[in-house]
Amino acid sequence: MTPMPDGLSQQQVVRRYILGAVVDSEKNYMDALKRILEQYEKPLSEMEPKLLSERKLKMVFYRIKEILQCHSMFQIALASRVSEWDSVEMIGDVFVASFSKSMVLDAYSEYVNNFSTAVGILKKTCATKPAFLEFLKLCQESSPDRITLYGLMMKPIQRFPQFILLLQDMLKNTTKGHPDRLPLQMALTELEMLAEKLNERKKDADQRCEIKQIAKAMNERYLNKLLSSGNRYLIRTDDMLETVYSDRGEIVKTKERRLFMLNDVLMCATVHVRSSHESSSIVTGQRYLLKWSVPLGHVEVIEYGSNDGQGENCRFPPQHSSENIVVNPKPNKLYMGPGQLYHDLQNLLHDLNVVGQISQLIGSLKGHYQNLNQSVAHDWTSGLQKLILKKEDEIRAADRCRIQLQLPGKQDKSGRPTFFTAVFNTFTPAIKQSWINNLQMAKLALVEENILGWFCIEDDGNQIKKEKHPLLVKHMPVMMAKQQEFKVSTWFGFGFVMEL
Repeated sequence: MTPMPDGLSQQQVVRRYILGAVVDSEKNYMDALKRILEQYEKPLSEMEPKLLSERKLKMVFYRIKEILQCHSMFQIALASRVSEWDSVEMIGDVFVASFSKSMVLDAYSEYVNNFSTAVGILKKTCATKPAFLEFLKLCQESSPDRITLYGLMMKPIQRFPQFILLLQDMLKNTTKGHPDRLPLQMALTELEMLAEKLNERKKDADQRCEIKQIAKAMNERYLNKLLSSGNRYLIRTDDMLETVYSDRGEIVKTKERRLFMLNDVLMCATVHVRSSHESSSIVTGQRYLLKWSVPLGHVEVIEYGSNDGQGENCRFPPQHSSENIVVNPKPNKLYMGPGQLYHDLQNLLHDLNVVGQISQLIGSLKGHYQNLNQSVAHDWTSGLQKLILKKEDEIRAADRCRIQLQLPGKQDKSGRPTFFTAVFNTFTPAIKQSWINNLQMAKLALVEENILGWFCIEDDGNQIKKEKHPLLVKHMPVMMAKQQEFKVSTWFGFGFVMEL
């Protein structure tokens, strides 16, 4: 930057310092990108014999050249604005012009989505090829700051949060009447939206990767086809305990299960851990044995305590506190299931009613008899009330972590639909509440009114379906007319009124 002129206000001095921080930060960032290409990619591509194949080399340094190109153009615009800073004092419009282009989002999103894969290749190659590890150490030791390749590759991940912090400081030191204030606000909005889009694309990429891993671990052809649909994505994965009850409502056994909630399918599987030997090391992987998969829209949560077994509590369950209550994963004795607990509660309530009638009859006795008086009847009533309270506590404790699902089964011989019940225990009440909430939202998104009829066209011409949008819960009138005839007047910007 040019020497600071005399007569600047305190705010102008601070803005110059922040601009200098932007320039220095951008220079250091571009130097880091060039070091990745010149000190790592170029030697590895020219090395014989090659430590990394062409395919792995491309995956490790994927999109770094495109990111460097984007910032080279930004640096040219930044240098031009710095040279005329004392007469213009604007920087927000440079950020808007440089980072609102689709090529910036594409380059960064593909780099961020590929980052875990690139790091995985580096770790595996370091473990299997000592020469590659030695090469990385030599490059690190020869650099002045001794930053590792991983540290350099983290720079693009951190770049936009750094920009946002610098522009926030600049905006704090820009008065309301300043010509740079609105461009700075627009630049901050653009960068925050860019960071949010990167997070969304990263999340989508992680979900697609998880789906592929699940399909691979299932090893079932029809399931691979089911999971390979481009519109299907994973919402959550949970380890739960499936509980099997006897006819008396007692728990006879529990089974460890893994539930996969996709946007339109619910799957239940058993996890098998398998070990394999690869180059003197043991690699542990998981395989899934599918127990069942059902359409998500047909899954119903059964909540006890309502008249028909699945009233409003099924659709909008009460909020539970997230206390740290952990379910015993392998109980070694029989426990009474909630169905039996409710039956016991009904029996106690029946007996309390009968004891109340007996108490009234005792009060009508003419004579006095030992152990047959109002005091004894009161003790009976008090004892039953304590048992009822205890039973209600047992029911609440069981329901806190218990999910009972009604699921569609195969049709019977006459073609009528059948259903089966599956009961699961989560490890905390908070997990149960979160799981049910996710199920409700996913089912709501499948309703016809919430299926989008439009697509968002990006700058590159690709059609990308927007997943995040408000969901319609129900229709309701906002105003009820007392008379059949009514008039609605609407104002338009043209200055006239339309009457309906």
